[in-house]
Amino acid sequence: MANLKITLVKSLIGRPETERKTARALGLNKLNTVRTMPDTPVNRGQVRKLAHLLKVEEVE
Repeated sequence: MANLKITLVKSLIGRPETERKTARALGLNKLNTVRTMPDTPVNRGQVRKLAHLLKVEEVE
């Protein structure tokens, strides 16, 4: 199964609380934080919600 490499590239300042909570759930607290997570429908949904703030790459 592939993994997703997720990087927070834009600030959470001024964003709605739901977006901040979603970023925290993904483990992204500061700018340029990188997390590798399994490619599951749950994680894909969270990434889609924050697509305008993230950079996403598929890795093996």
